[in-house]
Amino acid sequence: MTEGYIHSTESMGTVDGPGIRFVVFTQGCPLRCQYCHNPDTWKLKEGKKTTTEELMKKIVKIKPYIERSGGGITISGGEPTMQLEFTLDLLKKAKAEGLHTAVDTSGYVDPEKFKKLLPYLDLVLLDIKTMDNLKHQDLTGVSNEKTLNIVELLELEKQPYWVRQVIVPGITDDLAEMQQFANYLKDKKYLEKIELLPYHELGKHKWENLGLEYKLAAVDPPSAKKMAELNSIFKNYKINIA
Repeated sequence: MTEGYIHSTESMGTVDGPGIRFVVFTQGCPLRCQYCHNPDTWKLKEGKKTTTEELMKKIVKIKPYIERSGGGITISGGEPTMQLEFTLDLLKKAKAEGLHTAVDTSGYVDPEKFKKLLPYLDLVLLDIKTMDNLKHQDLTGVSNEKTLNIVELLELEKQPYWVRQVIVPGITDDLAEMQQFANYLKDKKYLEKIELLPYHELGKHKWENLGLEYKLAAVDPPSAKKMAELNSIFKNYKINIA
């Protein structure tokens, strides 16, 4: 049996890929994003130990609902590539059931390791926090170099993917930088969609409960007007925006 650590599951997810999805939130993450709404996923062995077999039993129970909606299974986190063999085995089992598969990742992983997942993936949800490497390091604690290497891998392997970015006022909402981001993505052949996600404070209480300093305490969510302005940049580049 293949064992791993998970944070939680969601049986009727609707925001982590197409259709209704069974979402597995794996435990462990190498990033320390300032706006993370699940800081309790950071430490690997603080999660619940389970097996891919146990998860598949739950997934199969709702398979009819998943299939009717055009949905599937999404492995999220934390960062699912931190438990590569666990994630790989779960994807293999899901594909054996004929399910649409997706993984939600920061891309902070060696391309050769990530490549092992691709034969069992229908879709990759890639979180690009910011194109500015210095900002990325300040915001997450790590460089964005690995993430951008994953973009090139996905293109090389002809793997369909979506790109997501959280819009944090004063950090990732600069119009000029967003234009550079759109310019970088405009010629990507296998990029299916961009999702700009407004920053929210829903995880703030978790930081406080864990005794962690929440550095974005004074930051308010972006306005609807600002989000529309940023989204329009991608439309100008004819990129499919969610």
